[in-house]
Amino acid sequence: MVAIIDYGAGNLSSVKKALDYLGAESEITQDKEKILSASHVILPGVGSFGDAMESMRERGLVDTVKQAAREKNFLGICLGLQLLFESSEESPGVEGLGMLNGKIKTIPKDNGLKVPHIGWNSVSLKEKDGIFKNIDDESYFYFVHSFYLDGADEDVVAGVTQYGVPIECAVQKGRLCAVQFHPEKSSKSGLALLKNFLNTEVE
Repeated sequence: MVAIIDYGAGNLSSVKKALDYLGAESEITQDKEKILSASHVILPGVGSFGDAMESMRERGLVDTVKQAAREKNFLGICLGLQLLFESSEESPGVEGLGMLNGKIKTIPKDNGLKVPHIGWNSVSLKEKDGIFKNIDDESYFYFVHSFYLDGADEDVVAGVTQYGVPIECAVQKGRLCAVQFHPEKSSKSGLALLKNFLNTEVE
């Protein structure tokens, strides 16, 4: 069973549709017991870092999400990646979940590239197992974001892309993983990544 955490953010239904396509049993839920009893947990999201953390607090989900990130096969997507870190330039003074070390920065606008970054980018793989098992290096994934991860611990960075600056777009630490791009919108490569995540065994 896959729990898709509902904390008021967007893009939940498209994640569920991708899981349905793969034949996975999943549920969009904010029920703490369902989240913590699931074998796999996904934290998706599109929206503001500060609003998301506030919404998570209002629903009493902060500790539940932290526990799931520690104990479950866990995947953060887009905003769900950013929230795993301590803070973001998008929302100064707002504490994130703090599960991983690194900084969420604003994509620079002085290089002639459009922000937000919307479109397909190739990803250079630093880790070719786990969620990227049997996925070709430099495969393309679909991005929609204005903020990016920089300065994560080197041993957890699983993938990097370029958009004016190097973007650490995938992290993996044991069963905790997260991606800045949208696998549910990334065609064959994205579905392969989700399938790899689903095939992760519970320890």
